[in-house]
Amino acid sequence: MKKLVLLASMACLILAGCTENQRVRNFGGTMEINLQPGEKLIMATWKGEDLFYLTEPMEEGYEPKDKTFHESASYGIMESTVIFKETR
Repeated sequence: MKKLVLLASMACLILAGCTENQRVRNFGGTMEINLQPGEKLIMATWKGEDLFYLTEPMEEGYEPKDKTFHESASYGIMESTVIFKETR
């Protein structure tokens, strides 16, 4: 029982020391990014544990959308999802 508590404590400490990008990229899960008002998502990519995304100003009449960036992992485990939220 002590070993289980020790392992759980260590896992919590390791995860607490990670940024949200690192947790999502390395361990899977979902993260939301609220884009600046008036910006729309063009493209997103990971470089290591860093997430880069390209935005541009919305055109007149453009309807903001939520856009989802999925990782397709080799074995289908620990896949990451990033949801980009656009607003006017």
